[in-house]
Amino acid sequence: MSADATTEREEHLQHLRDALNSGTLRRAGRMINALHPAEIGRLLDSLPPRERNVVWDLVDPDLGGDVLLELNEEVRASLVRSMDVDEVVFAAEGMEVDDLADFLAGLPEAITAAVLTSLDHEDRERLHSVLAYPEDTAGGLMDTETVTVRPDVTLEVVLRYLRMRGTLPAGTDALFVVNRTEQYVGRLLLVSLLTEDPERTVSEFMDAHTDGIAADTSAAEVARLFEGRDLVSAPVVDAGGRLLGRITVDDVVDVIRDEADHSIYSMAGLDEDDDMFAPVITSSRRRAVWLGVNLATAFIAAWVVGLFEATLDQVVALAVLMPIVASMGGIAGSQTLTLIIRGLALGKVQDSNTRWLLVRELAVAMLNGLGWALVVALAVLAWFGDWRLGAIIGVALVLNLIVAAISGVLIPVLLKRLGIDPALAGSVVLTTVTDVVGFMAFLGLGTVFLT
Repeated sequence: MSADATTEREEHLQHLRDALNSGTLRRAGRMINALHPAEIGRLLDSLPPRERNVVWDLVDPDLGGDVLLELNEEVRASLVRSMDVDEVVFAAEGMEVDDLADFLAGLPEAITAAVLTSLDHEDRERLHSVLAYPEDTAGGLMDTETVTVRPDVTLEVVLRYLRMRGTLPAGTDALFVVNRTEQYVGRLLLVSLLTEDPERTVSEFMDAHTDGIAADTSAAEVARLFEGRDLVSAPVVDAGGRLLGRITVDDVVDVIRDEADHSIYSMAGLDEDDDMFAPVITSSRRRAVWLGVNLATAFIAAWVVGLFEATLDQVVALAVLMPIVASMGGIAGSQTLTLIIRGLALGKVQDSNTRWLLVRELAVAMLNGLGWALVVALAVLAWFGDWRLGAIIGVALVLNLIVAAISGVLIPVLLKRLGIDPALAGSVVLTTVTDVVGFMAFLGLGTVFLT
């Protein structure tokens, strides 16, 4: 989006907020329904609950389903709870099967049953086929509405068939070629259909090199396949190669956005699906667990410091300088941790290259550690006039950066093997390790050489 377009949209939203604040709801309603459903969704996500409910009541029911799909899951659930069953059923009408599957996730059973009852037999079967797979897999992402052709028919026959059909599913850039047992064998790009000799057969122009995506493939891997192959759409197949449905690039964009949100929020122990404007008690309860975990790790670090109480009483300078070692180790470890977590998410970090990455991060830590250790040692010498104190903090700094590098590589790899989200737990474990090692190294060396 250009800067001018962004400015225009922001001005439009500001006018809308002014209309809401002034109480001119009819004007506000016209402005709301002139927006794209995605923009209405962003507006609702950015409003406190009371104002959100007012705006939602102004949304045209014909736009309701599209708007609900654009909302944060918790916000969507809160609005659906305020709707009658008939309103929910009406909002679900016309949704694509993959969107409908996402929409129904987490809704009360009574509402889900009512929506399923409103579907015809064919759509109900298509929905069940999507719901049979976890939502974070290719099967859970797919839309079962596909257009298929046989490899032995001519392009002219395909064109006549499409004219009789009248419409194509949204996002169609290719038709999927299947044999008589519905096994996927290739895809026919629409550009080939429109530009090549209509008397020749589909098999002469179909792309047989784009493999189908297995239904149990993870959503993250699907996103990587789309990125690597520059796909607009891709077929989803079962274990026997039978065509089940298709995934389009708009679904993949949602996956990429969700992964980015997840990475950012998980680093702080938050859930990307939480409502930013949730009640204070609800948000406090959610964050309390994370704060409790951090408090426990802080007590571990404090206990280590307490072991050197006598040393700190004798050499007060150690207490003054102690945070420097822990802080440098934490920052260096976080840099490595972020790099490895991102690499794991993109599939770049694997068993075959973990050792190489570990050696590389150790080399980086050594280089940075020696350089900054010299700077800190000289600063401490100038500050306290004690070369032993400068040497101790320099050595402790190098040791902590080395441990930080090792931890930054191994912690996320081990957590992933244990089935724990590295983005969620990695930073807590890393901080504990670098604090404990930093304090232990600095205060231990201080005890040996200064007391």
